[in-house]
Amino acid sequence: MHDLFNNSETNLLPFDGEVFYFGKIMEQTQANFYFNWMLNNIDWKNDEAIVFGKLILTKRKVAWYGNEKYPYTYSSRTKEALPWSEELLQLKEAIEKKSGACFNSCLMNLYHDGNEGVAWHSDDEKALVQRATIASLSFGAERKFVFRHKANKTIVNTFLENGSLLLMKGDTQKNWLHQLPKTKKIVTPRISLTFRLMA
Repeated sequence: MHDLFNNSETNLLPFDGEVFYFGKIMEQTQANFYFNWMLNNIDWKNDEAIVFGKLILTKRKVAWYGNEKYPYTYSSRTKEALPWSEELLQLKEAIEKKSGACFNSCLMNLYHDGNEGVAWHSDDEKALVQRATIASLSFGAERKFVFRHKANKTIVNTFLENGSLLLMKGDTQKNWLHQLPKTKKIVTPRISLTFRLMA
């Protein structure tokens, strides 16, 4: 892996957090290889959430991997981490080298098309090391990604490309929400890997 573009010197957030977008960090042929491998080999499951006391299955699919069988609870549901595959370890080590951060887990998301997204949220679960870097690696369809400040509602937009890397650092999760908005314009899948550090 190498840099095709490097836009990481500029913080995308105007205040109260640090977000750096590196753009594409691998050739498209390599990105497409990983995308197709993950599409066919990851143990994808429909995500679950408890909403108003009812169990809801999302169209979006997820997978949770880690160094250990870390339990991870969000939306009132708990997942147990699966062991890394060789391919996922390759990506983890590349992202650690690129970011200078260490990760011990990864939440993966499969969005089949633009009709699937994620609502406003922060990755601030108690099981995560607070203020630790979260790295988002994107494959497949390019999607809009939006940040909104919790207090003054400032909006920051960016686009996540195939084979691109985004880092969220510092007080970002404390002060900002983020979302992947739905869109009817996107008809192809996207896979994201969000590398995390469990406490």
